[in-house]
Amino acid sequence: MDLTLPPKVTERAFSRLAEIGAAAQGKALRIAVEGGGCSGFQYAITLDAPAEDDLLLEGGGERVVVDPVSLPFLSNAVIDFTEELIGARFVIDNPNAASSCGCGTSFAM
Repeated sequence: MDLTLPPKVTERAFSRLAEIGAAAQGKALRIAVEGGGCSGFQYAITLDAPAEDDLLLEGGGERVVVDPVSLPFLSNAVIDFTEELIGARFVIDNPNAASSCGCGTSFAM
């Protein structure tokens, strides 16, 4: 796991945040990694106010934040937004995940 590369956020994810009006509400998209899920770890994706020690990723006037504990698990990951037949959601392509669950929010390292 290369801990030196921050996650990347796609233009599509920042555009979706703009549609939601996150910045206008003083919020950012928070990406966190928690223990649990069917594969050992799971993503928690919420709209939240940035904390002082968060990594801040900005684009198009919108913000994505990652807390320092989650950051090593998300090194070089890509945060995107997808719209499919089953629904629309923020997704994470994580090169550090050894395997992931079909739900897309649970992974193993």
